[in-house]
Amino acid sequence: MSSPFGAICRALLRTRQYYCGTMSAPFEELSAAVLAVSRHLSVREVLQTIVTAARGLLNCEYAALGVPDDQGGFAEFVVDGVSDEQWERIGPLPRQHGLLGAMLHDAKPERLPDLRKDPRFGWWPAAHPVLKDFLGMPITDGTEILGALYLANRRDGEFTDADERLLAVLAAHAAIALTNARLYEHSRELTLLEERQRVARELHDAVAQKLFSLRLLTEAAAALVRRDPAQAEAELAEIRILAGQAADELSQVVAELRPRELADSGLVETLRRRVELLDRVHAASVHFVSSLQNRLPAKVEEAVLRVAEEALHNALRHSGATIIEVSLGNTGDRVICEVKDNGAGIDPAGQQGLGLASMRERAARVKGTLGVVSTAAAGTTVTLVVPGG
Repeated sequence: MSSPFGAICRALLRTRQYYCGTMSAPFEELSAAVLAVSRHLSVREVLQTIVTAARGLLNCEYAALGVPDDQGGFAEFVVDGVSDEQWERIGPLPRQHGLLGAMLHDAKPERLPDLRKDPRFGWWPAAHPVLKDFLGMPITDGTEILGALYLANRRDGEFTDADERLLAVLAAHAAIALTNARLYEHSRELTLLEERQRVARELHDAVAQKLFSLRLLTEAAAALVRRDPAQAEAELAEIRILAGQAADELSQVVAELRPRELADSGLVETLRRRVELLDRVHAASVHFVSSLQNRLPAKVEEAVLRVAEEALHNALRHSGATIIEVSLGNTGDRVICEVKDNGAGIDPAGQQGLGLASMRERAARVKGTLGVVSTAAAGTTVTLVVPGG
């Protein structure tokens, strides 16, 4: 086993034998944290595993991991050692102040015998546990600070150099999880951009030239209506032919835009894979259930998939939801797709940017309906009902 990683683990084996009465638990905790990065877990699950491992391995009362947002708060703040009831009493997520904020701007570890005596210490809510000795470790990708690990109240003395080195290992794996999530989002954006560019080329090559010809023929026919009605009629006949060809080619382009996975695997499996991927890379817990047995017409499957994707996108990007449930089933000859979240609800004034109009248009094209129910207390439920045959 190589140094310093090997030295850290050997030291843990020698000094932390109280773990469950065995000498293998430190390896198991460290292994769980490391392997979580490569498993098919959501980013939040990976971060929670790392925080739990850090608290156990360094034998302290409290551990947390914060990922900043761009508004002075935290996009993620994962804790271990605080009960759900106590967390509820503490109140909203902390802001980037005091040592929490300092470690997001200076990429160096912080080891303090008493957090409260540091000049950067500010305050904490009344229900917040009292923190004394403190160890903090920035999470970086080499050039950028992605977040920080915070540990407090070591049970058997002050934090040591070995503790600091071990926390650095865990911070490195947290950085991998966060970097992977960013790479996925970037890859997704590039894929969408490439798809838009391909569609633009296809439309230009297949349809734009015919539309240009149609415009010229229409202008010519309009000029000939009175002077040469027979020639104008011939021009109109040509217009009908070109219009039909343009419509056929446009239909072909649209058909090619259907996800290949949808054509090969069907709606249920495609939507299941989409949800599983989103669950792995986002903090929210995203679930999918389906009782649908039969394939649907191609246009209906595509409409359901696109509406579900748009509703999922809205819930993940705008609602702040922690739980999102996607269900697919049928009642009689109607298929029902529902996307439900426990987020903040939709502000009526901000609905235009959420794609609701296009979702309703997709539903209408396949003779379906779209319903949206949203409250601040209960989140948002988007329900699509379409014919099943």
